Amino acid sequence: MVVAVDFFFLDLNRTGNTSNPFGSRVTSVNNNQLSGLNTLGISLVHIDYAPYHLNPPHTHPRATEVLVVLEVTLNVGFVTSNPADPNQNNKRFTKYLNPRDIFVFPEGLTHFRFNVGDKNVVAFAGLSIQNPGVLTIDNVVFGSDPSINQAMLTKAFQVEKRVIDYLQAQL
Repeated sequence: MVVAVDFFFLDLNRTGNTSNPFGSRVTSVNNNQLSGLNTLGISLVHIDYAPYHLNPPHTHPRATEVLVVLEVTLNVGFVTSNPADPNQNNKRFTKYLNPRDIFVFPEGLTHFRFNVGDKNVVAFAGLSIQNPGVLTIDNVVFGSDPSINQAMLTKAFQVEKRVIDYLQAQL
């Protein structure tokens, strides 16, 4: 009972609106936007970055991501967490990507991207599942509703309560 439109998505030909605090816009194409992806095990995102802006640290709990930069230069990376080899814990892997360069973010690892230049950056990423999920670290930790206990956050991050208050107020 499918038709051609179930396999067609039009909105990636437009520049995303980057007028937000992070200066980036992610346009997702997963099985929620394109029903033809259901059960196929893939999805895609188009990301626009304003000069000197970012896609904040986040993770995809169900997917590996392959990113390709189309225009300008982007600083990207990820950080390991709790690997079998304790010498590799919290190790940062990072590169500067130029047009047509590719970088892989392993499933579940916190990763980041930053436009280091004074021009807009355009990138595309493929993900290894039709609905990868996304957990933006600052939203999860400081923007939860109801809030995570401030005493716990103060102790976990080893900062004063006023810092936690400030971070929670931002979200």
